[in-house]
Amino acid sequence: MTDLAAPRLSARHLARQRRLASYRRTWRAFRRHRSGVAGLAILLVFVLVALAAPLLASSDGLDVTLANGPVLGAPSSHYWLGTDDNGRSVLTLLIWGSRISLLVGLSATVISMVIGTLMGLVSGYFGGWIGRITFRVTEWMLVIPFLPLAIGLATVLGPGLFNIIIVIGVTSWPSTALLIRSQTLSIKERAYVERAEAIGGGRWHQMGRHVLPNVMPMVFANTTLTVAGAILTETTLSFLGLGDPTRTSWGSMLDSAYQVGAITTGSWWFVIPPGICVVLVVLAFTLIGQALEEVLNPRLRARR
Repeated sequence: MTDLAAPRLSARHLARQRRLASYRRTWRAFRRHRSGVAGLAILLVFVLVALAAPLLASSDGLDVTLANGPVLGAPSSHYWLGTDDNGRSVLTLLIWGSRISLLVGLSATVISMVIGTLMGLVSGYFGGWIGRITFRVTEWMLVIPFLPLAIGLATVLGPGLFNIIIVIGVTSWPSTALLIRSQTLSIKERAYVERAEAIGGGRWHQMGRHVLPNVMPMVFANTTLTVAGAILTETTLSFLGLGDPTRTSWGSMLDSAYQVGAITTGSWWFVIPPGICVVLVVLAFTLIGQALEEVLNPRLRARR
């Protein structure tokens, strides 16, 4: 029994060591991209702020009935970033708003990646009517303007955090599907896939063991770019009043600032901080995505 298990354990150990070595090579290559490292540092700061929100600012500061600050008060020693139209600290709103913005961006991206990867794999690997139908659906989704479609779905489903996540997730997958489809069409013609088919490997076996692992690096790189778009979409929908009115996000802060005329009254502290936070997070994900795409794509890596 021990003799039979030893080769299996050693094979697992060898596979684990290869994966660890691959991760280390990827990290070393990523560290050479200064822009990617800068984006990762910015993102880590916002993630830490979101996780430590209860320690940095009390959630009571979000309650309008407990607010006791001046209306649209300028920054001071007590309110570092001023107050909103309800007398609440803008800094407190920013800290707690980071949770909602990041949560919506990441959750919607997961939905988008799952749908896009499945549609891309099916349309690229399977021929016949299955592949044609999935590809036509993807093309149809690409033809429809993204923002009007998201606004229409958000209006139908109604305001709510879960609804916003669903709306962004089910409207942002077509570009991922096209990317995965092109990769799948290339991978399925390679020799190792043909050998797997020759020795009796079924289609699902080939997809799960050969095609999917080879497209996952592109999925991972595209994920970071999709998160940036999802956060911008959440900000846009919240700014249009289609977000969750019971939750504070950077988009809802911008909407409130617009509604009370913060720009015309010169209350810049209610507009600029959430706008800067949105820009920085989107920039961070974009820099990380570009660096990962270059690291994981052999063609781009060869040009460097």
